[in-house]
Amino acid sequence: MSELSRRKFIAGTAVSAGSLALSGGLMAFKEPQHLHPTSDTDTPRAKYDIMQDVAKYRKLDSHVHVNLASTDAEVQKKYAESLIDYSRRLQVQKLVLSNPVTRLINGVPDGSPEAFIRNNNIVLAVMKLYPEVLTGSFTFNPVHAKESMDEIKRCVDQGMTNAKVYYQTKINDPSYYPIVEKMIDLKMIIHCHAEVQIGVGGYRMKYNGFKPKNVSIPEDFVDIAKRYPEAMFQYAHIGGGGDWEYMCKALKNSPNVYVDTSGSNNEEHLVDFAVAHLGEDRVLFGSDNCYYQSVGKILASNLTETQKRKIFFENFNNILRKGGRNVD
Repeated sequence: MSELSRRKFIAGTAVSAGSLALSGGLMAFKEPQHLHPTSDTDTPRAKYDIMQDVAKYRKLDSHVHVNLASTDAEVQKKYAESLIDYSRRLQVQKLVLSNPVTRLINGVPDGSPEAFIRNNNIVLAVMKLYPEVLTGSFTFNPVHAKESMDEIKRCVDQGMTNAKVYYQTKINDPSYYPIVEKMIDLKMIIHCHAEVQIGVGGYRMKYNGFKPKNVSIPEDFVDIAKRYPEAMFQYAHIGGGGDWEYMCKALKNSPNVYVDTSGSNNEEHLVDFAVAHLGEDRVLFGSDNCYYQSVGKILASNLTETQKRKIFFENFNNILRKGGRNVD
Protein backbone atom coordinates (compact mmCIF):
# COMPACT_ATOMS: atom_id res chain seq x y z
CA MET A 1 0.00 0.00 0.00
CA SER A 2 1.43 3.43 -0.97
CA GLU A 3 1.89 6.14 1.65
CA LEU A 4 -0.88 8.22 0.04
CA SER A 5 -3.29 5.27 0.04
CA ARG A 6 -2.36 4.48 3.65
CA ARG A 7 -3.11 8.06 4.76
CA LYS A 8 -6.46 7.99 2.95
CA PHE A 9 -7.35 4.66 4.56
CA ILE A 10 -6.45 5.85 8.09
CA ALA A 11 -8.28 9.13 7.61
CA GLY A 12 -11.38 7.36 6.27
CA THR A 13 -11.36 4.89 9.12
CA ALA A 14 -11.11 7.66 11.70
CA VAL A 15 -14.03 9.52 10.16
CA SER A 16 -16.18 6.36 10.08
CA ALA A 17 -15.35 5.49 13.67
CA GLY A 18 -16.05 9.01 14.81
CA SER A 19 -19.41 9.05 13.06
CA LEU A 20 -20.43 5.77 14.67
CA ALA A 21 -19.36 6.92 18.13
CA LEU A 22 -21.30 10.15 17.80
CA SER A 23 -24.41 8.38 16.63
CA GLY A 24 -24.91 6.73 20.03
CA GLY A 25 -27.27 3.79 20.54
CA LEU A 26 -26.24 0.27 19.55
CA MET A 27 -23.48 1.46 17.26
CA ALA A 28 -21.66 3.64 19.80
CA PHE A 29 -18.29 2.39 20.97
CA LYS A 30 -19.21 1.76 24.60
CA GLU A 31 -18.02 -1.34 26.36
CA PRO A 32 -20.40 -3.03 28.81
CA GLN A 33 -19.77 -1.77 32.32
CA HIS A 34 -19.79 -5.26 33.80
CA LEU A 35 -16.50 -5.98 32.04
CA HIS A 36 -14.75 -3.40 34.22
CA PRO A 37 -15.24 -3.96 37.97
CA THR A 38 -15.26 -0.69 39.87
CA SER A 39 -13.62 -2.10 42.99
CA ASP A 40 -11.62 -5.03 44.25
CA THR A 41 -14.68 -6.30 46.10
CA ASP A 42 -16.72 -6.92 42.95
CA THR A 43 -17.59 -10.62 42.62
CA PRO A 44 -16.22 -12.16 39.41
CA ARG A 45 -18.57 -14.11 37.18
CA ALA A 46 -18.85 -17.83 37.80
CA LYS A 47 -17.13 -19.98 35.21
CA TYR A 48 -19.59 -21.54 32.76
CA ASP A 49 -19.62 -25.33 32.96
CA ILE A 50 -21.05 -26.52 29.67
CA MET A 51 -21.21 -30.16 30.75
CA GLN A 52 -23.34 -29.15 33.72
CA ASP A 53 -25.67 -27.51 31.23
CA VAL A 54 -25.63 -30.63 29.03
CA ALA A 55 -26.63 -32.77 32.01
CA LYS A 56 -29.75 -30.71 32.71
CA TYR A 57 -31.68 -32.16 29.77
CA ARG A 58 -32.83 -35.62 28.79
CA LYS A 59 -32.16 -36.21 25.11
CA LEU A 60 -33.62 -38.32 22.35
CA ASP A 61 -31.72 -38.18 19.06
CA SER A 62 -34.30 -38.49 16.29
CA HIS A 63 -31.77 -38.45 13.44
CA VAL A 64 -28.62 -40.54 13.70
CA HIS A 65 -27.09 -43.11 11.37
CA VAL A 66 -25.14 -46.32 11.51
CA ASN A 67 -21.98 -46.34 9.40
CA LEU A 68 -23.36 -45.47 5.97
CA ALA A 69 -20.17 -46.45 4.18
CA SER A 70 -19.98 -50.12 5.10
CA THR A 71 -21.94 -53.36 5.11
CA ASP A 72 -19.29 -55.17 7.18
CA ALA A 73 -20.62 -56.38 10.53
CA GLU A 74 -17.36 -55.71 12.39
CA VAL A 75 -17.17 -52.16 11.05
CA GLN A 76 -20.74 -51.55 12.18
CA LYS A 77 -20.02 -53.01 15.61
CA LYS A 78 -17.05 -50.70 16.06
CA TYR A 79 -19.09 -47.72 14.91
CA ALA A 80 -21.85 -48.64 17.35
CA GLU A 81 -19.31 -48.32 20.15
CA SER A 82 -18.70 -44.70 19.11
CA LEU A 83 -22.46 -44.07 19.14
CA ILE A 84 -22.69 -45.40 22.68
CA ASP A 85 -19.74 -43.24 23.68
CA TYR A 86 -21.60 -40.23 22.27
CA SER A 87 -24.74 -41.16 24.17
CA ARG A 88 -22.82 -41.43 27.43
CA ARG A 89 -20.75 -38.28 27.03
CA LEU A 90 -23.70 -36.09 26.08
CA GLN A 91 -26.31 -38.05 28.02
CA VAL A 92 -28.55 -39.01 25.12
CA GLN A 93 -31.00 -41.57 26.42
CA LYS A 94 -32.10 -43.00 23.07
CA LEU A 95 -30.71 -42.92 19.53
CA VAL A 96 -33.01 -43.57 16.57
CA LEU A 97 -30.73 -45.17 13.96
CA SER A 98 -31.33 -45.30 10.25
CA ASN A 99 -29.56 -46.51 7.13
CA PRO A 100 -31.28 -45.08 4.05
CA VAL A 101 -29.85 -46.21 0.74
CA THR A 102 -27.47 -43.44 -0.29
CA ARG A 103 -25.41 -45.40 -2.82
CA LEU A 104 -25.65 -43.80 -6.28
CA ILE A 105 -25.79 -45.69 -9.55
CA ASN A 106 -25.00 -43.39 -12.49
CA GLY A 107 -25.89 -40.44 -10.28
CA VAL A 108 -29.23 -41.88 -9.15
CA PRO A 109 -29.82 -43.40 -5.69
CA ASP A 110 -30.17 -47.17 -5.70
CA GLY A 111 -33.87 -47.88 -5.25
CA SER A 112 -33.88 -51.67 -5.43
CA PRO A 113 -35.61 -53.85 -2.82
CA GLU A 114 -32.37 -55.74 -2.30
CA ALA A 115 -30.66 -52.50 -1.25
CA PHE A 116 -33.23 -51.33 1.28
CA ILE A 117 -33.68 -54.82 2.76
CA ARG A 118 -29.90 -55.12 3.19
CA ASN A 119 -29.70 -51.71 4.89
CA ASN A 120 -32.57 -52.52 7.24
CA ASN A 121 -30.79 -55.72 8.24
CA ILE A 122 -27.76 -53.68 9.24
CA VAL A 123 -29.85 -51.42 11.49
CA LEU A 124 -31.60 -54.39 13.08
CA ALA A 125 -28.24 -56.00 13.86
CA VAL A 126 -26.83 -52.83 15.40
CA MET A 127 -29.98 -52.28 17.46
CA LYS A 128 -29.47 -55.67 19.10
CA LEU A 129 -25.99 -54.72 20.29
CA TYR A 130 -27.27 -52.07 22.71
CA PRO A 131 -31.07 -52.38 22.84
CA GLU A 132 -31.36 -50.16 25.92
CA VAL A 133 -29.98 -47.19 23.94
CA LEU A 134 -30.44 -47.94 20.23
CA THR A 135 -33.67 -48.20 18.31
CA GLY A 136 -34.22 -47.90 14.59
CA SER A 137 -35.96 -46.51 11.53
CA PHE A 138 -36.73 -48.68 8.50
CA THR A 139 -36.24 -47.59 4.92
CA PHE A 140 -37.94 -48.56 1.64
CA ASN A 141 -38.73 -47.31 -1.85
CA PRO A 142 -42.49 -46.89 -2.39
CA VAL A 143 -42.35 -47.62 -6.10
CA HIS A 144 -41.81 -51.24 -5.01
CA ALA A 145 -45.13 -51.38 -3.23
CA LYS A 146 -45.31 -55.02 -2.12
CA GLU A 147 -41.68 -55.23 -1.03
CA SER A 148 -42.01 -51.96 0.89
CA MET A 149 -45.12 -53.09 2.72
CA ASP A 150 -43.54 -56.44 3.57
CA GLU A 151 -40.44 -54.67 4.84
CA ILE A 152 -42.42 -52.30 7.01
CA LYS A 153 -44.19 -55.21 8.69
CA ARG A 154 -40.95 -57.12 9.20
CA CYS A 155 -39.13 -54.16 10.73
CA VAL A 156 -42.02 -53.06 12.94
CA ASP A 157 -42.34 -56.61 14.27
CA GLN A 158 -38.66 -56.42 15.27
CA GLY A 159 -39.02 -53.18 17.17
CA MET A 160 -38.32 -50.34 14.77
CA THR A 161 -40.16 -47.13 15.56
CA ASN A 162 -40.54 -45.10 12.33
CA ALA A 163 -39.47 -44.67 8.71
CA LYS A 164 -36.42 -42.91 7.23
CA VAL A 165 -36.23 -42.48 3.47
CA TYR A 166 -33.80 -40.82 1.10
CA TYR A 167 -34.49 -39.24 -2.30
CA GLN A 168 -35.28 -42.24 -4.49
CA THR A 169 -38.86 -40.93 -4.71
CA LYS A 170 -40.41 -37.59 -3.82
CA ILE A 171 -42.38 -37.61 -0.59
CA ASN A 172 -45.56 -36.50 -2.39
CA ASP A 173 -45.31 -38.98 -5.25
CA PRO A 174 -48.56 -40.99 -5.62
CA SER A 175 -46.60 -44.19 -4.91
CA TYR A 176 -46.31 -42.93 -1.33
CA TYR A 177 -50.07 -42.76 -0.75
CA PRO A 178 -50.62 -46.37 0.42
CA ILE A 179 -47.42 -46.18 2.48
CA VAL A 180 -48.58 -43.00 4.21
CA GLU A 181 -51.93 -44.61 4.95
CA LYS A 182 -50.12 -47.59 6.48
CA MET A 183 -48.00 -45.27 8.61
CA ILE A 184 -51.15 -43.51 9.80
CA ASP A 185 -52.49 -46.86 10.97
CA LEU A 186 -49.20 -47.57 12.75
CA LYS A 187 -49.13 -44.06 14.28
CA MET A 188 -45.56 -43.62 13.03
CA ILE A 189 -43.74 -40.62 11.60
CA ILE A 190 -42.10 -40.65 8.15
CA HIS A 191 -38.65 -39.07 8.28
CA CYS A 192 -37.49 -37.92 4.85
CA HIS A 193 -34.21 -36.52 3.58
CA ALA A 194 -34.97 -33.06 2.23
CA GLU A 195 -33.16 -30.07 0.77
CA VAL A 196 -33.66 -26.62 -0.65
CA GLN A 197 -30.85 -24.59 -2.14
CA ILE A 198 -30.07 -20.99 -1.29
CA GLY A 199 -31.15 -18.66 -4.05
CA VAL A 200 -28.93 -16.52 -6.25
CA GLY A 201 -30.02 -13.15 -7.58
CA GLY A 202 -33.46 -13.49 -6.02
CA TYR A 203 -34.15 -16.87 -7.59
CA ARG A 204 -34.40 -19.92 -5.32
CA MET A 205 -32.88 -22.84 -7.17
CA LYS A 206 -34.66 -26.15 -6.65
CA TYR A 207 -32.38 -28.67 -8.29
CA ASN A 208 -28.90 -27.25 -8.54
CA GLY A 209 -25.81 -28.55 -6.76
CA PHE A 210 -25.92 -31.83 -8.69
CA LYS A 211 -29.01 -33.02 -6.82
CA PRO A 212 -31.28 -35.60 -8.48
CA LYS A 213 -34.70 -34.31 -9.44
CA ASN A 214 -36.44 -36.60 -6.94
CA VAL A 215 -35.03 -34.92 -3.83
CA SER A 216 -37.94 -33.66 -1.72
CA ILE A 217 -38.24 -29.91 -1.13
CA PRO A 218 -40.52 -28.00 1.29
CA GLU A 219 -43.35 -27.65 -1.21
CA ASP A 220 -43.51 -31.44 -1.54
CA PHE A 221 -43.99 -31.77 2.22
CA VAL A 222 -46.68 -29.09 2.20
CA ASP A 223 -48.50 -31.01 -0.53
CA ILE A 224 -48.44 -34.46 1.11
CA ALA A 225 -49.18 -33.02 4.56
CA LYS A 226 -52.28 -31.31 3.21
CA ARG A 227 -53.46 -34.52 1.53
CA TYR A 228 -52.94 -36.50 4.75
CA PRO A 229 -53.42 -34.15 7.71
CA GLU A 230 -53.58 -37.10 10.12
CA ALA A 231 -50.11 -38.31 9.05
CA MET A 232 -46.81 -37.17 10.59
CA PHE A 233 -43.76 -36.12 8.58
CA GLN A 234 -40.23 -35.19 9.67
CA TYR A 235 -38.33 -32.78 7.44
CA ALA A 236 -34.69 -33.77 7.87
CA HIS A 237 -31.74 -31.64 9.00
CA ILE A 238 -32.57 -27.96 8.74
CA GLY A 239 -28.91 -27.54 9.70
CA GLY A 240 -27.81 -29.54 6.67
CA GLY A 241 -26.67 -26.60 4.60
CA GLY A 242 -29.81 -25.48 2.79
CA ASP A 243 -31.92 -22.37 3.05
CA TRP A 244 -33.29 -23.06 6.54
CA GLU A 245 -35.16 -19.77 6.74
CA TYR A 246 -37.09 -20.65 3.60
CA MET A 247 -37.72 -24.18 4.91
CA CYS A 248 -39.29 -22.93 8.12
CA LYS A 249 -41.38 -20.28 6.41
CA ALA A 250 -42.65 -22.73 3.80
CA LEU A 251 -43.67 -25.30 6.42
CA LYS A 252 -45.22 -22.84 8.86
CA ASN A 253 -48.83 -23.72 8.03
CA SER A 254 -48.32 -27.48 7.82
CA PRO A 255 -48.86 -28.49 11.46
CA ASN A 256 -48.18 -32.20 10.85
CA VAL A 257 -44.69 -31.54 9.50
CA TYR A 258 -41.88 -31.51 12.07
CA VAL A 259 -38.28 -30.45 11.49
CA ASP A 260 -35.12 -31.75 13.11
CA THR A 261 -32.23 -29.48 14.00
CA SER A 262 -29.45 -31.79 12.85
CA GLY A 263 -26.63 -31.02 10.45
CA SER A 264 -23.13 -29.61 10.51
CA ASN A 265 -24.24 -26.02 9.87
CA ASN A 266 -24.63 -24.02 13.05
CA GLU A 267 -25.71 -20.55 12.02
CA GLU A 268 -26.72 -18.33 14.90
CA HIS A 269 -30.47 -18.21 15.58
CA LEU A 270 -31.26 -21.29 13.45
CA VAL A 271 -33.04 -23.02 16.35
CA ASP A 272 -34.71 -19.83 17.55
CA PHE A 273 -35.96 -19.12 14.02
CA ALA A 274 -37.44 -22.61 13.70
CA VAL A 275 -39.31 -22.29 16.99
CA ALA A 276 -40.54 -18.80 16.13
CA HIS A 277 -42.04 -19.97 12.82
CA LEU A 278 -43.11 -23.54 13.60
CA GLY A 279 -43.80 -23.46 17.33
CA GLU A 280 -41.99 -25.15 20.19
CA ASP A 281 -43.78 -28.49 19.66
CA ARG A 282 -42.67 -29.11 16.06
CA VAL A 283 -38.88 -28.88 16.43
CA LEU A 284 -36.96 -32.10 17.16
CA PHE A 285 -33.41 -32.69 18.34
CA GLY A 286 -31.22 -34.63 15.94
CA SER A 287 -27.50 -34.90 15.34
CA ASP A 288 -27.12 -36.53 11.92
CA ASN A 289 -23.89 -37.77 13.55
CA CYS A 290 -22.66 -34.22 14.19
CA TYR A 291 -22.78 -34.73 17.92
CA TYR A 292 -21.32 -31.86 19.91
CA GLN A 293 -22.44 -29.04 17.66
CA SER A 294 -25.99 -30.41 17.51
CA VAL A 295 -26.27 -30.31 21.30
CA GLY A 296 -24.44 -26.99 21.44
CA LYS A 297 -26.70 -25.15 19.01
CA ILE A 298 -29.70 -25.81 21.27
CA LEU A 299 -27.83 -24.89 24.43
CA ALA A 300 -26.70 -21.66 22.74
CA SER A 301 -30.22 -20.69 21.66
CA ASN A 302 -32.32 -18.05 23.40
CA LEU A 303 -35.10 -20.52 24.16
CA THR A 304 -36.64 -21.05 27.58
CA GLU A 305 -35.80 -24.06 29.71
CA THR A 306 -39.20 -25.54 28.88
CA GLN A 307 -38.62 -25.12 25.14
CA LYS A 308 -35.17 -26.72 25.33
CA ARG A 309 -36.58 -29.71 27.21
CA LYS A 310 -39.25 -30.12 24.54
CA ILE A 311 -36.76 -30.05 21.68
CA PHE A 312 -34.17 -32.28 23.32
CA PHE A 313 -36.61 -34.97 24.41
CA GLU A 314 -40.30 -34.41 24.85
CA ASN A 315 -41.41 -33.59 21.31
CA PHE A 316 -40.14 -36.75 19.67
CA ASN A 317 -41.08 -38.86 22.66
CA ASN A 318 -44.65 -37.59 22.33
CA ILE A 319 -44.61 -38.72 18.70
CA LEU A 320 -43.45 -42.18 19.78
CA ARG A 321 -46.10 -42.21 22.51
CA LYS A 322 -48.89 -42.02 19.91
CA GLY A 323 -48.06 -45.60 18.94
CA GLY A 324 -47.04 -46.78 22.40
CA ARG A 325 -43.31 -46.71 21.55
CA ASN A 326 -42.15 -43.92 23.88
CA VAL A 327 -38.96 -44.46 25.81
CA ASP A 328 -40.20 -43.74 29.32
